Amino acid sequence: MLFVIGAPRSGTTMLERMLASHSMIQGGPEPHLLTPLAHLGVWAKVDRAPYDHILASEAVKGFVGALPGGEQDYWDACRAYCDVLYGRLLARSGKAICLDKTPAYGLILPFLQKVFPDAKYVVLTRHPLALFSSFANSFFDGDHRAAQAHNPLLERYVPALAEFLQQRQTGFLHVRYEDLVAEPEFWFRKICDYAAIPYEAAAITYGKGPAAEAASAGLGDPIGVRRHDRPSLTSLNKWVEELAASPEKLAFMEGMIGRLSPEDLEALGYPLKELWAPLHESEKGAAPAGKPRMSSYRVKRKLILALRAQARRRGLFRKALEKLRLTTDVLLRD
Repeated sequence: MLFVIGAPRSGTTMLERMLASHSMIQGGPEPHLLTPLAHLGVWAKVDRAPYDHILASEAVKGFVGALPGGEQDYWDACRAYCDVLYGRLLARSGKAICLDKTPAYGLILPFLQKVFPDAKYVVLTRHPLALFSSFANSFFDGDHRAAQAHNPLLERYVPALAEFLQQRQTGFLHVRYEDLVAEPEFWFRKICDYAAIPYEAAAITYGKGPAAEAASAGLGDPIGVRRHDRPSLTSLNKWVEELAASPEKLAFMEGMIGRLSPEDLEALGYPLKELWAPLHESEKGAAPAGKPRMSSYRVKRKLILALRAQARRRGLFRKALEKLRLTTDVLLRD
């Protein structure tokens, strides 16, 4: 098993495309196999579920406690479940390595280590300000507050990834997004060496060849990866232009960074003393950043956000949706 670990918008889809273009690696869409498995009760619980999750958690713990090997039997069972699914996917492909790059795994790394202690882990990190800016612009049309309210991305992923990068139980290779796009040949060779597979330069041009056709389906980067057929430097300083042009967004991001641990930021490769350097080095009075290019994806996102805002309000639109849901529930009922 080879896992690419990283927060959403940190370049994991781009790296997955590169690795999946290698002749020995089976890639594919984000399967999310391990996230629900992690919250069944032994490792952690969910806050809400369509069943009594508190009772289920206690029941699973009691059952596991009665097993001959205790928790180790449970980890073995989780591994067996994954081995069947990953293994059959791999057997069908005829390749040697199964790759999973589900970003949500970054939040269950202690569980993942228990299930796959001997897997290969490539941890991809990206400048926190660039990461959040990309998240807000990709999914919330540049509305930082709406993005933060929906998912406090940095507060969730920075501590989780930093904890993994500072542990020494499980081996890993740490790669910064900025370094990967600046020197893709050098870093892809390092990744291949770490995974104990031969270096294939052609895989860096992930937008060409058979792997590119299979990459169109599934979850992942909806915009950036499809515009390029190899790592690109074009997105490195977009966040600088955006914050230089908006004092409100800059203040918002300063508050967000202020809530993060300096030690965690340093573990990710972005020391606090250097974090703002690109912004300070930019020209004073920079021109406002250009608006993102309109695309069918952005039109759909704008429509979804507008409809979601309307649905939250008590009014005719919400009543119509509720009536439609009732109608479909009745029609689909067995």
